[in-house]
Amino acid sequence: MSHNKKNSLSDLGGLVFSTSGSLPKEEREEVEVPKSEQALRVWLEKNHRGGKIATVVKGFVGSESALSELGRTLKTKCGTGGSAKEGEIIIQGDHRDKVVLMLSEMGFPVKKAGS
Repeated sequence: MSHNKKNSLSDLGGLVFSTSGSLPKEEREEVEVPKSEQALRVWLEKNHRGGKIATVVKGFVGSESALSELGRTLKTKCGTGGSAKEGEIIIQGDHRDKVVLMLSEMGFPVKKAGS
C-alpha cells in the first residue's frame, strides 16, 4: 500500500479547516423599510462601557450604509462621537431627548425605552 502525499490545498479537494469557530457571514438581502414603518427605541446604557453613559438607538432596519449615514447625522448634531454597527447606533453621552426629537423630525416613529 502506498500513501499519496498531499502537497497543496487543491490536493485535498477544497477541504479547509478553520479554528475560528464561526462560519463566514452570508451576505444578507438588504431590505428597505420605510421610515414610518420602523419602530426605533432610544436607550441609555452604562453597562460594558467602562462606567460611561451612552445613548443607543435600536431597531433600525435597512442597509449598513443607511445605518452609517443616520449615525453620522446624529453624531454630528449631538456634537459627540459614537458608532453605528449591527443595527445599533451608539452616541457617547446622554443625548436621549435630542436624539428622540431629531428622529421624530426625520419621520421615524421613536420612543424612549429602558433606563
